[in-house]
Amino acid sequence: MVNLKFNSLINLKLTQESGQTSQAPWRYNSVGDNDQFSELIYLNTPSIINELSDETINLNKLPVLLKLSQDKNDLNSFTCLYQLPKKVEKKEFSLNIDNFSKHEINIIENEIKNELTKIYNLDFDLEKFYDFLLSDEKLAPSVDFCNGLRLFIAKDPFECIISSICSANNSILRWTKSIDKIKSNWGEKVEFDDGMFYGFPSPKQFLDFYETPIEEADEDGHCYEIDCYTHNLKACGVGYRAPYMKKASQILIDDINIDEIFSMGYEEAFDLILGLPGVGPKVADCILLYGFGFEEAFPSDVWIKRIVSHLYFDGEISAEKTREFGIEHFGDYAGYAQLYLFHYARKSGLMDKIKK
Repeated sequence: MVNLKFNSLINLKLTQESGQTSQAPWRYNSVGDNDQFSELIYLNTPSIINELSDETINLNKLPVLLKLSQDKNDLNSFTCLYQLPKKVEKKEFSLNIDNFSKHEINIIENEIKNELTKIYNLDFDLEKFYDFLLSDEKLAPSVDFCNGLRLFIAKDPFECIISSICSANNSILRWTKSIDKIKSNWGEKVEFDDGMFYGFPSPKQFLDFYETPIEEADEDGHCYEIDCYTHNLKACGVGYRAPYMKKASQILIDDINIDEIFSMGYEEAFDLILGLPGVGPKVADCILLYGFGFEEAFPSDVWIKRIVSHLYFDGEISAEKTREFGIEHFGDYAGYAQLYLFHYARKSGLMDKIKK
């Protein structure tokens, strides 16, 4: 399989580990001078006609494993290999890429290119953004600490919503472990040559999840000790957020078409997402920025509030005023400015200076 090459300024490792995202980092491996990342994604290819065998394969979505590789000393490009699955759940997967025509391979590879361009925001002009940063003496130092940092857009907007609810008042380590547990418990199991990967459950699946071990044990007649019941949301470590996740799933089924959010204006989308249970202004902006690509969103938590207050104000301002300032002051670059401010503060020592 030929490597797909992407010629864009990006630091893949920094982008995935910046701490400001609504999806868990991809599976990571360091090989010599290369950073490697692997993840399952689904392509919008509902059917494929294998022209060599005249066979039409009907699919819901095509699962593929993407394997990204970047030379640690070259942030101006990365490559991508891909695999088709051996099994989906317990069913053998019969498609063999070696038997596809050039036309069918082009369809798959174009979809991969489109998805990676979206996920890593490759159409965003970083150099132009850096000119903007350098014009602001408060932001200018962030360029040296954040070179190649891009938005890491969720591959699944619903996963982003659930992950963002899970991230509220939570550490990055805890909420990413919770999301990984949800996926391994209930996500579609897809086996590749490189191992097992998991999809993310659908909103309808979430409605059937037990919230607590006691609910699960009650359904099972308490055949085992309570600690043995781990197929429930609280056993995944989501705590009080479990009912929020289920209620949000119900609303997304009954009242909200996720796909329509992409075409909304920012304020309309913000008000809509703010109506979901467990979602405050900061989480709503995270969902819009990292799930739907609204780059004018400015997620404002306690750290962003402190950073903005320290850099731009004499005293500490409220989270609401921080958000308003970010949207007005940074405009279309608000989302990126927030991302760079947060990472710059972490790595430059500013975060330690403003801790209280």
